Amino acid sequence: MKGGGGGGGGGAVSVTTGKRRWRSLVIGVLFLVILSMLVPLAFLLGLHNGFHSPNPNPNVYSDSSAGYVPVHKTSIVSDLKIYDKYENSETFNHAEDVRSNFPDGAKTETSDMSATDTSHHSKVTPVSPPAVPQSLPNTSNSKIAGTVAATGRGGVDENENCELKFGSYCLWRREHREEMKDTMVKKLKDQLFVARAYYPSIAKLPSQDKLTRALRQNIQEVERVLSESATDVDLPPGIEKKIQRMEAAITKAKSVPVDCSNVDKKFRQILDMTNDEANFHMKQSAFLYQLAVQTMPKSLHCLSMRLTVEYFKSPSVVMELSQADRFSDPSLHHYVIFSTNVLASSVVINSTVLCARESKNQVFHVLTDGQNYFAMKLWFFRNTFKEATVQVLNIEQLNLESHDKAILIHMFLPVEYRVSLLNVDGPSIHSKMQYISVFSHLHYLLPEIFQSLTKVVVLDDDVVVQKDLSALWDINMGGKVNGAVQSCSVSLGQLKSYLGENSYDKNSCAWMSGLNIVDLARWRELDLTKTYQRLVREVSMGEESKEAVALRGSLLTFQDLVYALDGVWALSGLGHDYGLNIEAIKKAAVLHYNGHMKPWLELGIPRYKKFWKKFLNQEDQLLSECNVHP
Repeated sequence: MKGGGGGGGGGAVSVTTGKRRWRSLVIGVLFLVILSMLVPLAFLLGLHNGFHSPNPNPNVYSDSSAGYVPVHKTSIVSDLKIYDKYENSETFNHAEDVRSNFPDGAKTETSDMSATDTSHHSKVTPVSPPAVPQSLPNTSNSKIAGTVAATGRGGVDENENCELKFGSYCLWRREHREEMKDTMVKKLKDQLFVARAYYPSIAKLPSQDKLTRALRQNIQEVERVLSESATDVDLPPGIEKKIQRMEAAITKAKSVPVDCSNVDKKFRQILDMTNDEANFHMKQSAFLYQLAVQTMPKSLHCLSMRLTVEYFKSPSVVMELSQADRFSDPSLHHYVIFSTNVLASSVVINSTVLCARESKNQVFHVLTDGQNYFAMKLWFFRNTFKEATVQVLNIEQLNLESHDKAILIHMFLPVEYRVSLLNVDGPSIHSKMQYISVFSHLHYLLPEIFQSLTKVVVLDDDVVVQKDLSALWDINMGGKVNGAVQSCSVSLGQLKSYLGENSYDKNSCAWMSGLNIVDLARWRELDLTKTYQRLVREVSMGEESKEAVALRGSLLTFQDLVYALDGVWALSGLGHDYGLNIEAIKKAAVLHYNGHMKPWLELGIPRYKKFWKKFLNQEDQLLSECNVHP
């Protein structure tokens, strides 16, 4: 009996344990069912608004009895492939890899230093040029561009804030803004957003069944139309009536008292998505703009390659020996041009020669790299410029053993900087963008390269000469070394946090390259090359780029040694300023296309291109074969 009783007791315990396990399993299942209902309910109530997608597609939605929520999102960045122009590699990068190079905030700033000029009530935040990853070979047609940019502040309007972040891209975008296309499609999308925002709240009201059905029917009709039509041309007939019916339904929905918090969250979600998408496209467009202005056009690349091939095919050797004595004759007028652009340097020489009273005393020295040397050589052999003489020099073949050739090869073009000035006038802040260009490292070897010359005129390859420049050799510079046009909108004092606390005149104006008369004899006497190299060594140990070092070194090397040329000698800004006076352009002796929008680029400012294009020799057969039409 005891044994039997014991067995019966054990069976009761097993049954009780089994019931407990079953009860736990049922509770667990019920918990999971409730949880599965709460999660979608939370999303339908808009609780997920705190999670923002970087680039959602607002046009793909699913239909649900409780409302309309986005279910499919597309990332343009992950699918888009782009490439950039840099040195020492030939690789294509996904946009995700280079997205950090978008000119946006701290991602493009390698240093952040500000200076305040209380006398002028302006602020300047110089930033050294952004460090750029290596990808494609250096085929740039433009100068190495540095930046002295300012970060956005409160009180700056939308256009000025855009210029502070993206520079001349905003000027170009403003001038090329197109009228909105496919307005009907965009209006349908807007109506669809609004209807979807109101529908969940209206559907909860039993007294508004008729309005609920009307909204649902209109939403489905608009969705069907948009799925079949991407432009106004694709829209079916009678679309105006559908728009009117949808507008009437939305108007009625707005008049019904509903829970505004849900509608507000939906609208905020739409605003968030739209801002994210607009911000992404702005960054993408600015990046592609920078890529376009820093990459040599296909036609110019074709011209350079064809000339190089023709050079080695030509049975005759390009002769310069008969004119070698002119290259070192100090009694002649010598012009120095640093360039890798065959067409640009040709326009500079052609315009200088055609505007001169006599050309037989003009000698041009074009310094280029090994990649473009043979193309330059053949071009100036095929084309004559009255009685002027042209010498082409390869900087990689110069006998400069005492200097770092790696730096010289990549740093021989004049360096440009964008300066954003913030003018503080009470509570409002206004910005003004300026471009200044200075000498590069190789410019400071001019006395060594041209040892027999005493005076030269240095021209950038983005200038056009409109008047005779022979009067420059008659100017008495009074012991000064560098005759240049000054840009007094930017003073050295405004850049003091960037230039340091050296002993220099804070009120001195920044000088511009482009047109410079250089006294090489005085330069050698003062040994300015050594001064420049000392200034470079002082800051070369920091994080500043080579371009940033060039700015500080150039401005301080010529302190108190700049002879200010009259403003009529050169007019700057034709590569970024749309508002220059045409009469002032016609009166200037030299036009300087400083900025990103060079005249040989498709992005160049159209109203200024004609001044450059008229000096282009378009009769050469290679121009038509390479489709060169600036």
